[in-house]
Amino acid sequence: MRFLVFFLFYTTFSAFSQTHTLEVCSSCNYKSIQKAIDASKDGDTISVKKGLYKETKIFVDKSIHLIGRNFPTIDAENKTDSVFAIKAENFSISGFKFINVGMSYTKEIAAVFVSESKNFVIKNNILENVFYGFIIQNSKYGLLQNNKVKGNAINETSAGNGFHLWKCKKMRIEQNTVEGMRDGIYLEFINNSFISHNTSKKNIRYGLHFMFSNHNEYHNNEFKGNGAGVAVMFSKFITMHHNTFHYNWGTASYGLLLKEIYDAEIHDNIFEQNTIGINIDGCNRINYKNNHFIRNGWALKFTGGCYANIFEYNNFMHNAFDLSYNSRLNDNRFEANYWSDYTGYDIDKNGIGDVPFRPVKLFSYVVNQTPETLVLLRSLFVDIINFSEKVSPVFTPDNLKDIKPLMKPINPLD
Repeated sequence: MRFLVFFLFYTTFSAFSQTHTLEVCSSCNYKSIQKAIDASKDGDTISVKKGLYKETKIFVDKSIHLIGRNFPTIDAENKTDSVFAIKAENFSISGFKFINVGMSYTKEIAAVFVSESKNFVIKNNILENVFYGFIIQNSKYGLLQNNKVKGNAINETSAGNGFHLWKCKKMRIEQNTVEGMRDGIYLEFINNSFISHNTSKKNIRYGLHFMFSNHNEYHNNEFKGNGAGVAVMFSKFITMHHNTFHYNWGTASYGLLLKEIYDAEIHDNIFEQNTIGINIDGCNRINYKNNHFIRNGWALKFTGGCYANIFEYNNFMHNAFDLSYNSRLNDNRFEANYWSDYTGYDIDKNGIGDVPFRPVKLFSYVVNQTPETLVLLRSLFVDIINFSEKVSPVFTPDNLKDIKPLMKPINPLD
């Protein structure tokens, strides 16, 4: 046994002691990154010094660490090939600047293309003028951290995504910034992963777009000024908290689109100045708690059948419409929310309004049927018809009401 322990220690130490650092620069033994990789062995480090490297199709199939010193620039010269193509375990890439990754209508081209890999770290890189930033496929246990991706997208057909992940699990996407792409972050068939502390802004389509992805958590992200906001589709067991969705304006835009989402927790998020705060379509068993809906066109807009959703302890403040609802109540429940439009009273001073609040206005119902009438939003006529419907509901759902409206906001923002 002692011999076996000694043998394992010796072989491990020997393997570690035999790793090397290979340097790449114009005056080094290795002038190109690919040649250094070809000469490397598992565990080695490739140290690339500051300079300009015009390389693409750099293939990595070893457990090595690629480190850029003072952000060496890799110029892909708009060629239709990825810069790094990786199929390996236990590798890392950090400290590089990628520019001019070419566009193609027939294949996916990225600064870093990873497939069938695991246990890797890609961090602290700068990407500018790229078709796709990162493409990760059929991989697991990866960390994408503190990368900055900036594209020059003009329309959806000629742009790729900043982070494009397909069929992966146990991934972490953290502290990245992405703008000017088609989708900032795109995830499909991604499970048991975390997306946190990212900023995704000014993208042509979605700041975040994911579908068929279960058991994931999204928190402390900012989605700002994107073409259509954030889209979450055909997924279950999702947790979204402490995110900010704001300034997503447009005729088909929203802070968050939910389509066929089941068994989710959405709490402590901010939805501010979006055309629609949350658009909810065919979603069941979602708990919405402690969210802030501030100065949106619509705070909530329901389309399609939704069941067993609970809204409690949320703030609805100064939205043009707090709620648009075009189906039956279907056991969805609104209770103990703060509504800035509530004009009731609290005689017993317990913090709860003594009369229920009906969040669906008649004019909201009219706009759903005839969108052109939105031009009348601030007219006296609208105030009159909303008041008459409030006194004697005829067109709006009679049982859709908050029976415990709060007199003060929950955890108001500073």
